Amino acid sequence: MNRRTLLHATTALGAATLTAGAATRADAATPATPARDRPLRVHVVMFDGVEELDFTAPYELFSASGYFADREVDVRYVTLDGPRTVEAAYGTRLRVDHGWAPRDADLLVVPGGGYARREDPGVWAEIRRGSLPRALAAATRPGLTVSALCTGVMLLSAAGLTKGRPCTTHHRARADLEEQGGVLKNARVVDDGDLVTAGGVTSGLDLALWLVRRELGADAAVGLEEMLEYEARGTVWAARSGR
Repeated sequence: MNRRTLLHATTALGAATLTAGAATRADAATPATPARDRPLRVHVVMFDGVEELDFTAPYELFSASGYFADREVDVRYVTLDGPRTVEAAYGTRLRVDHGWAPRDADLLVVPGGGYARREDPGVWAEIRRGSLPRALAAATRPGLTVSALCTGVMLLSAAGLTKGRPCTTHHRARADLEEQGGVLKNARVVDDGDLVTAGGVTSGLDLALWLVRRELGADAAVGLEEMLEYEARGTVWAARSGR
């Protein structure tokens, strides 16, 4: 695909984004990788009150990454409640066509949103309801990487997935994450193998770029950076191989 075609395709992809519907620790340097003869399956977890940039940035990056890799990438929004319309933090309404199916995913991405507004829909409401944290806790298995950004990490904390493990989150939630047992790292992205977390809002770009580099190779990540006119920023903390 030539660059002009790619730019047209990715422009359309950006518009389509708004209408698209604890296991054994993996080695961060050499994560368990599914068979290369099938797509990398990425599920972005949606809920009412989710922050717009938190979910659109990873969705677009993973969707566009297929243009720069030999392997196909299948990206979809999913909700615990099945296909429905989600209303995001700033009023964006998005039809999600896929239900909860973590056994069909290689990578879960959990956005944040609403943590500072405890009475509104968002992360706090999902923690109080309890269904999503329980589902996240039950989803862990060998071969699945669970990732989160911004205050979506607090949903993983409520699920017990960050306790005793290196992690990070939005700066306003770091004290809560540490108090709940997370081993806080001062990094934009923290890769602990099958658990990958990132800081606030725009860190979703860096989370996705890191995971693209890890799963699809450096060329794919560099291609995305050029297309987006964005360079990965901040430190990535990655667990050292014990081998």
